[in-house]
Amino acid sequence: MAYRVPFVNFKRQYQQLKAEFDKVFEEVMSGGDFILRRHLVTFEKNIARFVGTKHAIGVNTGTDALYLSAHALDFGPGDQVITVAHTFVATIGAIVQCGATPVLIDVRDDFDMDVDQIEASITTKTKGIIPVHLNGHACEMDKIMELAQNYNLVVIEDAAQALGASFKGGKCASFGDTGIFSFYPAKMLGTAGDGGMICTNDDELARKLRALRDNGRVESADIIECFGWCTRLDNLHAALLNMKFRSFDKWVQRRREIARMYDNGFAGIDGLIPHPNSDGDYFDVYQNYVIRCKERDRLVGHLRKSGIEVLISWPTPLHKQEALQLSHFSLPMTERISAEVISLPMYPELTTEEVEGVIEVVADFFA
Repeated sequence: MAYRVPFVNFKRQYQQLKAEFDKVFEEVMSGGDFILRRHLVTFEKNIARFVGTKHAIGVNTGTDALYLSAHALDFGPGDQVITVAHTFVATIGAIVQCGATPVLIDVRDDFDMDVDQIEASITTKTKGIIPVHLNGHACEMDKIMELAQNYNLVVIEDAAQALGASFKGGKCASFGDTGIFSFYPAKMLGTAGDGGMICTNDDELARKLRALRDNGRVESADIIECFGWCTRLDNLHAALLNMKFRSFDKWVQRRREIARMYDNGFAGIDGLIPHPNSDGDYFDVYQNYVIRCKERDRLVGHLRKSGIEVLISWPTPLHKQEALQLSHFSLPMTERISAEVISLPMYPELTTEEVEGVIEVVADFFA
């Protein structure tokens, strides 16, 4: 089905930046710069500077960024790691793939980790915490880091959806031992395929991560420092991301403008819970704009029939996915949210007329 307002519009972005995209492709292809070349080094430096960390290490995916972080921080059998179920499966997968055990706690109305539940979940086996900055909204990192310090825990920030978001002036991915980003096409800054990044302030940890991403090699192809994987951010993707990064602040501003339009358009509609508003401690970048409705499935059908493409993240909570064997966790808020959430179109290329059209279709459903 061709939607009049698609959930994402990669083709429109390409057309708007066609000359820049084509120039980057020509530069990389004609120069033969493909693996661990200057474009990647420059992009890593740009991200580290933007986030406020000493290091940024480009990897193949956001999933790999989580996995490598977990391995580098020595998660293993007998360890427990606290995280949430209202997230993409890779967050929990990074724990399980290391042989550690996930301990799931609930989320709050803003879709992020309920920090008041963390301490009760800490045991003598607890190794770390993975907070998830969902939808471009930061977790309460001051409380999380205080608990981590008090109990000698490591922290991996899953900031896959939160490049540019901040809490009390600190950028997401700058608080923990590591922080990760995804450059999947639909993310805040997306490439033409997969990509990821790990940020850290720890020199020794950064070196270990660089070795793990390139089969144990860091400075020489002839010296192997450990067994690793082949999970590098390709130079072509880094070059494209570098080019797009020049527009990033402008795109964030546009996302925030669209969010304000949605906020105003949905104000006072009975039966609809708009996207959570944040106070002065937060700077949201609106990776997604998420509304909630008890008649979610009917509203989704109404939107799609009206030509509006929407997404549900995630209709079946991870702890209810039978194959994952996590059903022993009680997460009532997660289950409620999973039954109610709808992500509306949210990307910088949306026109004001398209946003107004989405608002009109939603309002019509509740009329």
